Amino acid sequence: MNGTPVGDFNAALAAQQRGDLRAAVRLYHAVLQRDPSHFEASNKLGVLLIHLERYEEAVAVLYRAVERRPSSAEALNGLALALRMLDRPAEALLHAQRAVAIRPDYAEALTNLGFAQLGLKRYDVALANIKRAIVLKPDFAMAYSDLGQTLQALGRLDEARAAYENAIARAPRQPALFKLLGELKRYAADDPQLAAMEELARDLDALSPQQRLVLHFALGKAYGNLGRHDQSFDHLLEGNRLKRQQIVYDEPNFLGWLERVRAAISAELLQSRAGAGYPGTAPVFIVGMPRSGSTLIEQILASHPMVSARGELEDLNRLVWGLAAPSGAPERFPEVIPLLSDERLRALGRDYCAAVGAGDSGMTRVVDKMPGNFVFVGLISLALPNARILHTRRDPVDTCLSCFSTLFAGSSNLHTYNLGELGRYYRVYATLMAHWRTVLPPEMFLEVKYEDVVEDLEGEARRVIAHCGLPWNRACLEFHRTQRRIHTASFAQVRQPLYRSSLARSQPYLHRLGPLLEALGDVRATITGPLPS
Repeated sequence: MNGTPVGDFNAALAAQQRGDLRAAVRLYHAVLQRDPSHFEASNKLGVLLIHLERYEEAVAVLYRAVERRPSSAEALNGLALALRMLDRPAEALLHAQRAVAIRPDYAEALTNLGFAQLGLKRYDVALANIKRAIVLKPDFAMAYSDLGQTLQALGRLDEARAAYENAIARAPRQPALFKLLGELKRYAADDPQLAAMEELARDLDALSPQQRLVLHFALGKAYGNLGRHDQSFDHLLEGNRLKRQQIVYDEPNFLGWLERVRAAISAELLQSRAGAGYPGTAPVFIVGMPRSGSTLIEQILASHPMVSARGELEDLNRLVWGLAAPSGAPERFPEVIPLLSDERLRALGRDYCAAVGAGDSGMTRVVDKMPGNFVFVGLISLALPNARILHTRRDPVDTCLSCFSTLFAGSSNLHTYNLGELGRYYRVYATLMAHWRTVLPPEMFLEVKYEDVVEDLEGEARRVIAHCGLPWNRACLEFHRTQRRIHTASFAQVRQPLYRSSLARSQPYLHRLGPLLEALGDVRATITGPLPS
């Protein structure tokens, strides 16, 4: 180090130029220790931390850069990008908007603005801003990638695929682009994009940790399409191992919390408080494990003219964690539930209906397809006694393998990146669902098995529609023709007619699934047995 801010800053620039990024980070920090007001050091350090995938650090550094120079479109856009990478679209939106207001022709900021709007489900303005960015910067690969994701959410899959191919043509060494494209296609042995991924895999050291992780998931999918199951699973194992290293998942604490939910919301509590909640009739909750057929059931319901399907909503989770014990004591969910008055339960149901627009949509039923709401099923029955709950189930090994094959967005589903943890989670989930099945009235709670839907679409669709108190409509059998916005990992599957290839998906992999099968234990046989009549 040269011992002065100017000397350290120049040394940092030189280190970054020669590719010694660790030294550059250290030197930028040295500049800021000596001169906290040094804007250029903050801005360049923030951008470098984004490149190094250290997004939380980047946000902290770039917030300081923006404070020092609030008129810098570059710093604002860098902050928007870091927040975007942390899946914080509302915050990213604010800073991207400010960057675009300062520089209306800033393609990178327009792209980040559009992606934030996509995250907030503002599809039309997202599409317009991303297209504008492409006009301004036709070779900007990220803009094509964001265009593809927006078109994909809108159900325009052929256009989305073309957008991803355009992105790959401009950035052929970005595994994330291959992964996005792979979700829209089945690979053939002579696929040039598979060959391109294999070429990247031959030099993994040239990729960042996140790029390697994504490439393994993308190759796992591609080799699975080709029936090369051992190669597929090798990549899935490595991708999941790398992802598991990145996350904090306290398994004993989380599984213990699920056990406490079952203990706190007993049959006696539900019987003693039956009918106490808000009498709204609109809500329908689809719950269960991810990759269990929930998007298919949602799409069947969404095809009915008296149903509004809203996707995976966070409103119930937000309201539950805002509950407080009447005495002001520190109890939270689930221990707080027995302490709530009838009035508070009614208010919770009413607040939920207001949040999701149930009652002002003109629709008879409003569907919330947040799978994790399975934890709140007992509370739903107390707060919304006229709601309907659909529990989607699929063979547990197939379900778990599908989860293990999926790189989930955001910070959800932390239990899915280790086979043992995944199986143990499934066991506790299955126990809790068996509890709800026992204590809830059958007119509220219906289980729908994915395999049964595949075998008898009309019969199962009629069961679902009747359970929701709706007249039968044959449009529900043409669910793949229903145009709506879908954000889940099953977006492509539910835009085609029902197919059988997902049945018994785990069979070719069973010899590799020992930790999962051991963790599942007898739940595997129990849960796949006949459903209660």
